[in-house]
Amino acid sequence: MEILEEKKNKNKPYKPILDGIPDWPVYQLSKNRKEFIAEVTEKSISRIKELRPQLKQVIDDLQATVYREQNRIKRNRWRADPKDDPRFWAAIKTEMVELSNKKEEELAGAVDRILEKIVNRYATEIAGNFKASSYRFAREVIKFGFLRLLNGTRIKKFGAFFRNRYTLRDKIHIVGKVKMIRKLAKQGTVVMVPTHFSNLDSILIGWVIHSMGLPAFIYGAGLNLFNIKIIAYFMNSLGAYKVDRRKKNLPYLETLKMYSNLAIQKGAHSLFFPGGTRSRSGLIEKQLKLGLLSTAIEAQRNLYMAEGETKKIFVVPVTLNYHCVLEAPEMIEDYLQVKGQDRYFPEQDKYGSFQLIKFLFKFFSNPSSISVSIGPGLDVMGNYVDDDGNSLDSNGRIINTRDYFISNGDISIDRQREDEYTRMLSQRIVTEYHKINRVFSSHLVAFIAFEMWMKKHPALDLFSLLRIPEEDLEIDYAEFKEVFKRVRKQIYLMKEDGKINYATHLKGKSDMAIQRGLENVGVFHLNRPLLKNKKGNIITKDLSLLYYYHNRLVGYELEQFI
Repeated sequence: MEILEEKKNKNKPYKPILDGIPDWPVYQLSKNRKEFIAEVTEKSISRIKELRPQLKQVIDDLQATVYREQNRIKRNRWRADPKDDPRFWAAIKTEMVELSNKKEEELAGAVDRILEKIVNRYATEIAGNFKASSYRFAREVIKFGFLRLLNGTRIKKFGAFFRNRYTLRDKIHIVGKVKMIRKLAKQGTVVMVPTHFSNLDSILIGWVIHSMGLPAFIYGAGLNLFNIKIIAYFMNSLGAYKVDRRKKNLPYLETLKMYSNLAIQKGAHSLFFPGGTRSRSGLIEKQLKLGLLSTAIEAQRNLYMAEGETKKIFVVPVTLNYHCVLEAPEMIEDYLQVKGQDRYFPEQDKYGSFQLIKFLFKFFSNPSSISVSIGPGLDVMGNYVDDDGNSLDSNGRIINTRDYFISNGDISIDRQREDEYTRMLSQRIVTEYHKINRVFSSHLVAFIAFEMWMKKHPALDLFSLLRIPEEDLEIDYAEFKEVFKRVRKQIYLMKEDGKINYATHLKGKSDMAIQRGLENVGVFHLNRPLLKNKKGNIITKDLSLLYYYHNRLVGYELEQFI
């Protein structure tokens, strides 16, 4: 069974930092939803015209948008898409065709009207709809449901289904800079940027935010999640805004960024997955999508340009650590097909509500756990901040973030400069992901086994190795144990240097740690990625799946200790 967190942290309640939901920024945003959508529309149009100053450029972008949208409807339609999509875009196409009949003095007005229709539609599609009553209900359902599963599956008596012997804090461990983030959330606006591995991430991070005593965050949730009805209900209730990764046209992307930008400026704590989508390979994200990330920097600049007291924006990296990811078999298959054949696979989910409920039941009936690692607060430049929100340079001296936006003595708009700031911030977040990543025993046994097989077949590339029959792959346990001890010792040293973290269950006798890893790695999959055979040696039933879980520790140069 998992070793629980230190006793002093076990089941520790966090008092809400704001007393009532009406005081929450996300509530105020939703209360004025109509006005907010209108503001997003207006400012998005201004931004698009700034990027496309000539009328012909705007027309070209609108034509491309209509073409792509009709192609999306024809080839890749989702259940979560608006029902009137075909009718709306057919009408827009008709209006675009009629532009050729417009007189020159009428053309600009006609183009503006089309642009406004499209941008307003996008803003309405994207916008969250937080409702206090729905939020309270969804929060209690999640808490009640998770607790019932946790206790009812652990204690095989009917009455146990309604008793709380175990809590979610026994199952989902929150570690890291919780007190710091609570303090920063009182002083400014928090933008949380987690790693992304599973469809479960959004619901779990919502529970974590509530458990930390923070007000609800606005979510940037992938529209594909809304294909699963049970998740769609909770996402809508929690105030998620929708991110459709299929839409690559300029009007959509600028509307999405403006929505995030204005919400952050208005003080709404925000959460989005900067990797863009779930990690198909199992790797911790190395390349982040810069679009939504840039909105935090632009929002901070706009706040500095406004009169009055300026709220600071804090960026908080978070890593989610699982022993098992439900979608791993399909995701690693997609990744390998893309990597091997240069094919594109759109984000589709083969799981519905029933499959997700089955997964949750399995998760809570098994001693396997999840941990959520909260990283240190950063400013929008990627500098560390102290508990009072002061930005610190590399020598620990207090600096003023406002200075980064000054040119010729005044705050100025410099898109090229801010693009560079966004890249700097993304690199810092990736670095922090690797530092706060919490190594599980399952991660380590998977990494070691796959690397040992790679070393035993040095002439084979990845795809040739994956074609070796599983019955031909076996590692002597004594040899595996020696390597495990050596690599684990290196992880201990790296933690002392602040380069990585690890779960408490990784410590102790090596045989016990290995056993925990083997019991938990890919625990819910039909074909287990790693296990012992009758001789006590290490074997695999799915080498591709093992590769997925192995990838969690890629990037630390641990290969040299194999």
